[in-house]
Amino acid sequence: MLKLSLIGIGCGDPQQLTRAAIGAINAADLILIPRKGSAKFDLAELRRTICAEVLTNDRTRIAEFDLPVRDAGEEDYRKGVDDWHDAVAATWSRQIADHLGHEGHVALLIWGDPSLYDSSLRIAQRLDPLPKIDMVPGITSIQALCAAHALPLNEIGGPFVVTTGRRLRDGGWPAGVDTVVVMLDGGAAFQTLDPKGLQIWWGAYLGMPDQIIMAGELAETGPRIVAVRRAARERHGWIMDSYILKRRS
Repeated sequence: MLKLSLIGIGCGDPQQLTRAAIGAINAADLILIPRKGSAKFDLAELRRTICAEVLTNDRTRIAEFDLPVRDAGEEDYRKGVDDWHDAVAATWSRQIADHLGHEGHVALLIWGDPSLYDSSLRIAQRLDPLPKIDMVPGITSIQALCAAHALPLNEIGGPFVVTTGRRLRDGGWPAGVDTVVVMLDGGAAFQTLDPKGLQIWWGAYLGMPDQIIMAGELAETGPRIVAVRRAARERHGWIMDSYILKRRS
């Protein structure tokens, strides 16, 4: 029997690891660490640091591998993502077969929580052979963002929507809510909104030493976030950020 554990590791701070995550790391026979190119070296290095700090099982092996790159020029976004997921699943399957075979316990350390805006579960279900999948929840970037700003996410009795930058840009403000959480936004989609009456709480590299947070009225703070975001991306070669928008009723 082949078992795959997807272990949520939080947003960058090794102290965000749960005891369940530490136990799952040490229960694995093999830990796979994906490399996403030199521009995202920090992401692989974080996983190495976590293993160095909490891995006490000397029988657990670590293997690093290069991830396929998604074709951002694909006109059909959904097909492009599906094709990429197929390529990643094939890469995972090869790595597992090469290092573990068809029996044993393999683990991947998932940034944030594998349940929310993460492709790992969908990719895992495409593996051949299909393993028994186990998921260990982790702290999400939403939790980390709220904690960084000391901000309650929802208003009393009020709903909120979690969406993507693409959906916010294409569809505008979601109906029926005054609070919107935006993730996977590569282009600061808040710039497409009428900023009147909107506040923003933004954060990048949450939980990491380079964490940046900014908050304020969108009309005033939005342009500053765009400038800071651009500079941070140029400095690091990559950026992972999210934000919360609230509309005054």
